Amino acid sequence: MTETAQQSTGVEGVDGGVGVTALLVAAARAIETHRHDSLARDVHAEHFVRAAPASANWPVRIQQVPDGDADPLWGRFARYFGLRTRVLDDFVLRSVHGKGMRQVVLFGAGLDTRAYRLDLPSGCVVYEIDRAGVLAFKRDVLDGTSARPKAARVAIALDLRADWAAALTESGFDPAAPSVWLAEGLLFYLPAAAETHLVDTVHRLSAGGSSLAYEVKLEKDLLSYRHSPLYVATKEQLGIDLLDLFDTEPRPDSAGSLAGKGWFTSVHTPFEFTHRHGRGPLPEQNDALEGNRWVFAEKG
Repeated sequence: MTETAQQSTGVEGVDGGVGVTALLVAAARAIETHRHDSLARDVHAEHFVRAAPASANWPVRIQQVPDGDADPLWGRFARYFGLRTRVLDDFVLRSVHGKGMRQVVLFGAGLDTRAYRLDLPSGCVVYEIDRAGVLAFKRDVLDGTSARPKAARVAIALDLRADWAAALTESGFDPAAPSVWLAEGLLFYLPAAAETHLVDTVHRLSAGGSSLAYEVKLEKDLLSYRHSPLYVATKEQLGIDLLDLFDTEPRPDSAGSLAGKGWFTSVHTPFEFTHRHGRGPLPEQNDALEGNRWVFAEKG
């Protein structure tokens, strides 16, 4: 197994800003892991939550939440993250087992532990791109456990607004080989131009047959959801104002751009997968999830 890191300075960890949202997702994955009808299991997630002062007292089991699944944050929102984890786990596994891909690139990898918990084939390399502080926190926590990656893992400590393509290829990524790319819960934090650059660069670095999955929001005015139960609960219970972290300018049509470049794309609501799996969030009034879309693309 190999693990390399390219160092960067002056970047945040998980103590504030977008970094702390990685802890929110980790707590949701921990809750999902302990459910009797779990959609996805991440036994490492609880360790991240307990290790960070900002989240040490957050629940990691639904039984620790006074209102249980009726709580908008730890019930509905956490289940959303559990569903998203399952759907994207399946996407990665289909790509590496069904299509023979051996390169997985995780943008804004955060506290993602797919290199540790998924059944990845021999010779698979997982490239994790995120800020140095987040990757260092993850490394320190996992080093304190018995966790060992199941695939070669290459950590690239870099802000995605920097030249991540050069860092990726310098770390051993081969643009001539088909790859699976994943941007989970990332693009709505980036300016529209950064999203366009990321998608265009993925296209440039992708061999035929490569796969990409990412999440976007379609709303033109995110602020109209400021009083939605999900956002209100996240701010009141955790002090995280997601709308202050999201980039609120109009989003580009990245799926349309990929289709124009010869990719086969499909765009889905999360609720489609709720029906498919028999559990997960369903639409409600003033729904902050209404505009969320999961995009899947394959390069022809």
